[in-house]
Amino acid sequence: MVTTGESTTAAERGEEILAVFDTAFGELLAADPAAFRVKFRKMAASAFAFYRGTAALYYHDLDAEKRGGPFLTEQTGRVWIHGDLHAENFGTYMDAKGRLVFNVNDFDEAFVGPFTWDVKRLAASLALIGYTKALSDEQITALVSAYADAYRERIHALATGAKEDEVPPFTLDTASGPLLDALRAARSHTRVDLLGSMTEIRDYERHFAPGGGAIELDAATRKQVLDSFEGYLATLPADENARPDARRVKDVVGRRGIGIGSAGLPSYNILLEGHSDALENDVIIYMKRGQTPAVSRHITDPAISGYFQHEGHRTVISQRALQAASDPWLGWTELDGAGQLVAEVSPYAVDLDWSDIDDPAEIEAVVADLGRATATMHAAADVAESGHSLVPFSTEKAIDEAISADPEGFAAMLVDFAHSYGARARTDHQIFVDLFRNGRISGL
Repeated sequence: MVTTGESTTAAERGEEILAVFDTAFGELLAADPAAFRVKFRKMAASAFAFYRGTAALYYHDLDAEKRGGPFLTEQTGRVWIHGDLHAENFGTYMDAKGRLVFNVNDFDEAFVGPFTWDVKRLAASLALIGYTKALSDEQITALVSAYADAYRERIHALATGAKEDEVPPFTLDTASGPLLDALRAARSHTRVDLLGSMTEIRDYERHFAPGGGAIELDAATRKQVLDSFEGYLATLPADENARPDARRVKDVVGRRGIGIGSAGLPSYNILLEGHSDALENDVIIYMKRGQTPAVSRHITDPAISGYFQHEGHRTVISQRALQAASDPWLGWTELDGAGQLVAEVSPYAVDLDWSDIDDPAEIEAVVADLGRATATMHAAADVAESGHSLVPFSTEKAIDEAISADPEGFAAMLVDFAHSYGARARTDHQIFVDLFRNGRISGL
């Protein structure tokens, strides 16, 4: 259900968008309006870019569904969800076992809520991508149906006890098409190249290079970051094989996020010794302030919000819950009273590139794989799989039971939502552009 009715005028919807933006971005925008000017210009480029940057508006529009909806039960309304699931939030990473995996990425918005909020957000993003590629409504329907069917089939397989070799992750050995291309591209990247782009060697030691967005820190801020780093180390999983010197800090610089999702959030890069004395094995990690997830404003259960120490802790615990084997450097800490997410700046992160995926049959194959990846993510995040007690039941069994009662209706729900909310997002994009270019967004 979308709360914005057809009778809403452009002027009324504009005021609604401004109110949502004020709630979601007001504090950060006031602190760094320049970063938000960059963010909003990126969002102005296309309806899809606008959709990527407006999870808060999406959840505002879905707010009524928290009181019920198709396929939602007490359990399926309490699933660990990604929170910002769209077609560009998939890519590669090196897991804790040293294996390159293609999967869902970017867990800044993760929370606990209805599983349908994830799959609907993905479905609408498919409609927007299909529209930009000039696909017909019938072709977009086919894409969303392929996603729904693949999701349902994978959830059912996991719910009925499929072994890993029957539902394998997407790796160099199992992936195909653009997913395999992304994995191969990631494999061609090296730590040496990453280090070369961000650092330099002076007096036989590696340091961050000046420029390129790096901000030199004053002594007091540097000490604060290093103190926070010590707190972060206590949150890392135990590793008996880790070299004692691997976590020695070599250098620290500041950065400021200007991307669509990180505008206004201060962050820091920390250079570590790594697993050997060799300079090519140094490791770069980032520390950034955790953000309030948009979905959390529409979930009122205190048992959920009270589970997390702060937003950095929430982001890390959520990612560990949603990924079977996540980044071994993933942890959390606090800085100036704000929760911080800490993770590696990985040379092996390659996002799914949609620019050259144009053939409808190839798009449909990719979309089906995204459905399987989504189902695997949802299935990983229960107490049996992740070890976290916040979701104390088998999510795959609960979701499978809900969908099995009306499998055709599940696909139809996603198709209907994709078309309706895709059209809504395209209209909203034009309203937003007019608001932005005419100086209607307060603080810019």
